[in-house]
Amino acid sequence: MLRGVVYKSTGSWYHVKIDDGTIYECRIKGKFRLQGIKSTNPVAVGDHVDFKLETTNDVETGVIHYIHDRTNYIIRKSVNLSKQTHIIAANIDSAFLMITLNNPPTFTTFIDRFLVTAEAYSIKVVLLFNKIDAYSPEETDEIRFLAGLYRNIGYECIGISAKSGKNIDKVKKLMQNRVTMFSGHSGVGKSTLVNAIEPGLALKTAEISDQHKQGLHTTTFAEMYDLSFEGQIIDTPGIKGFGVVDIDKEELGDYFPEFFELKENCKFNNCLHVKEPQCAVKEALEEGVIAWSRYKSYLQILEGEDENQHYRKNNYEES
Repeated sequence: MLRGVVYKSTGSWYHVKIDDGTIYECRIKGKFRLQGIKSTNPVAVGDHVDFKLETTNDVETGVIHYIHDRTNYIIRKSVNLSKQTHIIAANIDSAFLMITLNNPPTFTTFIDRFLVTAEAYSIKVVLLFNKIDAYSPEETDEIRFLAGLYRNIGYECIGISAKSGKNIDKVKKLMQNRVTMFSGHSGVGKSTLVNAIEPGLALKTAEISDQHKQGLHTTTFAEMYDLSFEGQIIDTPGIKGFGVVDIDKEELGDYFPEFFELKENCKFNNCLHVKEPQCAVKEALEEGVIAWSRYKSYLQILEGEDENQHYRKNNYEES
């Protein structure tokens, strides 16, 4: 039995790399049932797996028999199957969420959903505000406001330009000796940034679709790459929406760090911060200590709405 790390998933086949650098094409033996997870993909990029080699028609392939326990993973609701979930990647040291103000726009609801999931699975997130060399003075102020909002909560925020190379060295330093996942909407510049960090990878990039100001998908499946400066990067497909999975209503507030900090000051220890009297979170909201955008995201997740409902309410309908 060999042990390796899943570097690429194409749906039914997996590229698994062993310690000596050899990559084997592997498939799953039978059906994997992971406890408590109804997933469209039982094996994810970043998984550590055991597999056996077999030869058919002189072609050697592997059969995965066992998935080792994950330290963490990023999971979301599957786009087409609402009851199913999709594991984006596993065993991640940190996740970089790329954000653009426009072309395409990244709304706070999307950012907050991603952060909540990362908090729930103990994954450190860094917010990368990309294309900062392309904004007007007013747009730059908007970016500064947004970055300030998340910095105050405790998240690291870096303004970057994948095209000009601004702050790329700072990003590389954070990636050294770590497994880092890159995520964001299609068109935010993930592939351009990865190429700026590691030019030898030469990932495909695509222009923004002018019609809808949305990105065109260049990455179809998540894939892990080795970096020349020690570490790995997981490039993921562009995500249009981020459905939060399996978080109890009573626990949700714990994954908003600024809510969790105030929780002990609420009158009721099971306070949901909605209609309860003497709620420290609502008081902080009225005093401007907590951002209204964060509270709206919290209510939306609490009520089980998807992001599109929020966009429709705010005339932000996505095509």
